[in-house]
Amino acid sequence: MSPRSTDLWSYAEIARHISVQPDTVRNYRRHGLLPEPDVIDGGGHPRWYADTIRAWARNRPGHR
Repeated sequence: MSPRSTDLWSYAEIARHISVQPDTVRNYRRHGLLPEPDVIDGGGHPRWYADTIRAWARNRPGHR
């Protein structure tokens, strides 16, 4: 894996990547529209690998 593919993203980073608000990303997760987190950090916060989110973003409904 490249170093970039091991970057872990929070709701805020995902939101920036897909140009929405962090609360929108939280709602996606709440409604089962976001992949399961790759990691839960020590504080109990979900994190996703950048590559996980890039792949999801390419295939999410409404994405062109």
